[in-house]
Amino acid sequence: MKNNYIPTAAGLYVNYLVHGMGVLLVTLNMAHLQDQWQTDAAGVSIVISSYGIGRMVVLLVSGMLSDKFGRKPFVYLGMMCYMIFLLGMISSGSIYVAYAFGIMAGMANSFLDSGTYPALMESFPQSPSTANILIKAFVSGGQFMLPFIISIIIWFDGWFGWSFVIAAVIMAINAVYLRKRQFPDHRAVAVAANGAGGEKANERESTLFDGVCFTLYGYISMATFYLVSQWLAQFGQFVVGMPYESSIKLLSIYTVGSLVCVFVTAALVKKAVSSVFLLMLYTFISFCALLVVCLFPSPMMVMAFSFVIGFSAAGGVMQLGLTIMAMSFPSGKGKATGIFYTAGSLATFTIPLITAKLSQVSIASIMWFDVGIAAAGFAIALLIGYRQFGPRTAGANVNSANA
Repeated sequence: MKNNYIPTAAGLYVNYLVHGMGVLLVTLNMAHLQDQWQTDAAGVSIVISSYGIGRMVVLLVSGMLSDKFGRKPFVYLGMMCYMIFLLGMISSGSIYVAYAFGIMAGMANSFLDSGTYPALMESFPQSPSTANILIKAFVSGGQFMLPFIISIIIWFDGWFGWSFVIAAVIMAINAVYLRKRQFPDHRAVAVAANGAGGEKANERESTLFDGVCFTLYGYISMATFYLVSQWLAQFGQFVVGMPYESSIKLLSIYTVGSLVCVFVTAALVKKAVSSVFLLMLYTFISFCALLVVCLFPSPMMVMAFSFVIGFSAAGGVMQLGLTIMAMSFPSGKGKATGIFYTAGSLATFTIPLITAKLSQVSIASIMWFDVGIAAAGFAIALLIGYRQFGPRTAGANVNSANA
């Protein structure tokens, strides 16, 4: 049977290709923006922290309003805010104006999430987790493309702002494409889901303690890969001693790792490998990889382990955590999603503020800080695993991200 929503999904995924670029645009153009805003690396990092504020301000509210008014308006609201952010950053003359546009970027991300995740789940009800984890693939695709785009601009001695303009043009073209695309009727889907019943009867005996564990994991999983994505290039350049053109390509290696993990995880989940096991495994690998990079900061080591860090920390482990949390609280999946991603948004706000201080000490101290975060993440992942597989939940553990 043909799915009429595949063209719609294609446009939704393209938005996250641009989002992947948007996450790194300010960081990879940091030197130019420092001059334009008359500040230093710490000032740019503070601007980056504004993303988290914008996301936190509207995330929970936009999700609830999306349930009431539909998905498409919020997808378009997110696209509009993203274009304002992209063009606003290159026209800002101070960090104060740039900070306001950074808040706009966070709001754009929240609006997109509140419309896109539900729309994809409603478009592909038989495989909602697979549909959502593919978002990560497109985010990684955008992060993979951006260093090459910037390298081409540098090669032709072009204006750094073209990278922002290219992202805005892609978003504008996609807005035209999505205008006549069909979205699922969210009210009809909700009625059908309520009529199906059975969810409440299968609800696990999860507690407030479990909710706190998942919330902490939401913060830490976001903090781990967000910190690497923002500072890996600078670590390669200033700690390892790599040329700028080579150091920014570390992010491409990193995003290749995250892309590979998306498809590996999808395949493993289809073979009924436990999502909780993968959560613990990936978190442990990311901790080990970050530790090795900090202990042995050579070009070869950093290039090799950039792939491993991307695979384990940015390849969908956050989506796994969200899926497990939602399955642990099946009668409150929307609320669980809002809490989990709000915790992640808090990380995007607080981590840049912390790294702004650490950058005044050394870039190496920032990566060691990430090692500590990853270690805490592994400890919480083990606790989640114990709670899922322990006697309290015997026979009810999570075995599939698509359940």
